[in-house]
Amino acid sequence: MIEVKGSVIDKHTRCVHYHSERDVIAIKFYCCKTYFPCVHCHEQHGCGKHVVWPKERFHEKAILCGVCQTELTIEQYMTSNYHCPHCYAAFNPGCQLHAHYYFEM
Repeated sequence: MIEVKGSVIDKHTRCVHYHSERDVIAIKFYCCKTYFPCVHCHEQHGCGKHVVWPKERFHEKAILCGVCQTELTIEQYMTSNYHCPHCYAAFNPGCQLHAHYYFEM
């Protein structure tokens, strides 16, 4: 099982900031290569050096499905139509509003 740090409240990577039925991903932060459920968890418990993933690294695994523990590349996640390609768990489409916190846009 991959460790997810931050204010995690369940085994599906939900946290105190985002905990809807579809909030089941964690993001490996580029700056510290550590998984957190959200940018707020990284701000509170992370390395203090917030750096987004550069586009040329979108082929790397940086998204964790909290349902099946499958690691996805950023490209896979961005083209997933908000579902895990492995277990088909639904991801929160609202996360696209926060993509600039994690990925170079």
